[in-house]
Amino acid sequence: MIGPGAIIIVNSKIFIVEDQMILANDLQLQLENLGYIVVGIAGNGKKAIKKIGEIKPDLILMDIVIRGDMDGIETAQKIRDLYNIPFIYLTAYFDDGILERASLTQPYGYITKPYNDISLNTAIKLALYKHHIEQKNNKP
Repeated sequence: MIGPGAIIIVNSKIFIVEDQMILANDLQLQLENLGYIVVGIAGNGKKAIKKIGEIKPDLILMDIVIRGDMDGIETAQKIRDLYNIPFIYLTAYFDDGILERASLTQPYGYITKPYNDISLNTAIKLALYKHHIEQKNNKP
């Protein structure tokens, strides 16, 4: 049963930033099987920023280690500054230094690879819900 004021998140548009295309394509299939719409994939920060600005997805799944001039953390910060779109970090790397840098960008989640459907779906739903509530509370 869903209570009053509950938010049901359906057909959410997700953008993937991952430079390993095999992993990106697998993630896309996983997300589509969970009911999400993957609206784009980019393999580096510059392409991601450009495409995300055009598409305006509901959520971004951002790999921390990507090729190019910017890593995922720098890319996420620019996206946050420009578009205020929530993002979740996906990474195989976990150490205090990376976590500290990542936390400064105020992500909506941090999932270490390999991830499963349950952890991925839970993180996405919580991030989308949290962003929705923040937007609702910040409206004049």
